[in-house]
Amino acid sequence: MNKIKALTFDTGGTILDWHSGFKEAFRIIGERHNYYKDWEFLANELRRRSLKSMLNLGEHETPTYNFDDAHKFILLQIITEHNLSKFTDEDIHYIAYETPHNFNCWSDFPEILPKLREKFMVCSFTILSYRIIIDTARKNGLSWDVVFSCEGIKKYKLLPEAYQSVSQRLQLEPEQCLMVACHNFDLDAAKRVGFKTAFVKRPDEWGGEGPPDPIPNPDHDIVADNFPDLLKQLDSDFLQS
Repeated sequence: MNKIKALTFDTGGTILDWHSGFKEAFRIIGERHNYYKDWEFLANELRRRSLKSMLNLGEHETPTYNFDDAHKFILLQIITEHNLSKFTDEDIHYIAYETPHNFNCWSDFPEILPKLREKFMVCSFTILSYRIIIDTARKNGLSWDVVFSCEGIKKYKLLPEAYQSVSQRLQLEPEQCLMVACHNFDLDAAKRVGFKTAFVKRPDEWGGEGPPDPIPNPDHDIVADNFPDLLKQLDSDFLQS
């Protein structure tokens, strides 16, 4: 087994708590206009539908929008469908742009990141926009070695070209890269092009609804309960021999 040289992290959900951010933004804006809806459901709908609009983008033609755009056009659909007509342009900007650019990261990650960087190249590999990653890194004090956004690659996960591009730009073989995520679909796509994979559990990612795929696939190289557990398993030399 080739020694792992780089950790490539899914960022939305695995690192950033998008659910709490969107839920609170909907609540603040909605109650300002005397709307009382199931904000948790609407937060998950915004995430679910914007994510669907991004996966495999670039398969047939060059993408013409990024995740910031997707957040906005999906939010506009939700506003129409749920009779939220009092939402202003400023409200829309707050939910669709300011909120994701200010997501909090999960509390177990910031102290682990510098320890991982002592041994590995540590990369954000994301379908989120460059600007979301820049802004959330600055807010949460995250120092990535490099950011790979599919916005720049022009091929979005789950296309094999996205993962291949990352390993090529790192000048590594795919099997020298460990994809870290809380989503089987991301890890499975990475595994198909030769990446090693680590599933980190995020039971609260979707709030009370629970994650759509909470059970890790059995062929992942590592299954971790949290980031301290991931660090412990990496320190065991399991992937470094």
